[in-house]
Amino acid sequence: MTAALSLRQIKKSYGAVEALKGIDLDVPQGKVMAICGDNGAGKSTLIRIISGAQAPSGGELSLNGKKVVFASPHDALAQGIATIYQDLALAPRLSIWENIFMGAELVRRVAVFSLLDKRRMAQDARGYLQRLSVPIDDMERPVERMSGGQRQAVAIARALRWDARVVIMDEPTAALGVKETALVLNLVRKLRDEGRTVILISHNMADVVALADRVAVLKSGVKVIERDVAGLDADALAHMVMTGKE
Repeated sequence: MTAALSLRQIKKSYGAVEALKGIDLDVPQGKVMAICGDNGAGKSTLIRIISGAQAPSGGELSLNGKKVVFASPHDALAQGIATIYQDLALAPRLSIWENIFMGAELVRRVAVFSLLDKRRMAQDARGYLQRLSVPIDDMERPVERMSGGQRQAVAIARALRWDARVVIMDEPTAALGVKETALVLNLVRKLRDEGRTVILISHNMADVVALADRVAVLKSGVKVIERDVAGLDADALAHMVMTGKE
């Protein structure tokens, strides 16, 4: 199985506190890899390291077989890793296209001037959402007027704009209703169908069983389980998370 992302002996200490104690993990290319664990297991610390928000105290990361070091989240994004946090980091009063192209605006030349190419950005934004099977025509709509599932779609479309090959999703269905959760689960499947790799952080074992190809369970900064999801149900996975044993 080809690994899109490999972690070897990743450690993170905060003074005398060891948050991660030598994590080895291979995230398979074009699959959904879930990372589960109770609060304090080390999930958030691990994601901050993968996303470039923090540097590890030890160990190394490899992306597509090449060792990488991320100086910042933008550096990780430029190298193909996008992170969609629970708060989505969207600007609620800005339009859909403005959020999708934030920090990567398209411009056109008019004489000696450079102007924002709003028409092209709106057209491209609509195309990204159509790829996700979220047909919204009005790209001028402020994000604050969208549902939770639609906002997730905008955040994912922004990752597509950067052509991210690895997309990290942190609790993507938290606080969503049944209909909106179904929309978000479908969005994750669309990413996998495009051949992108998804790292899913979730406390919802039903979501993990429905989406993930593999799962890793962390406990007190140690990876205690890594296996295929096939054959698991939500109750069995919840038991593994609680006990740290298969």
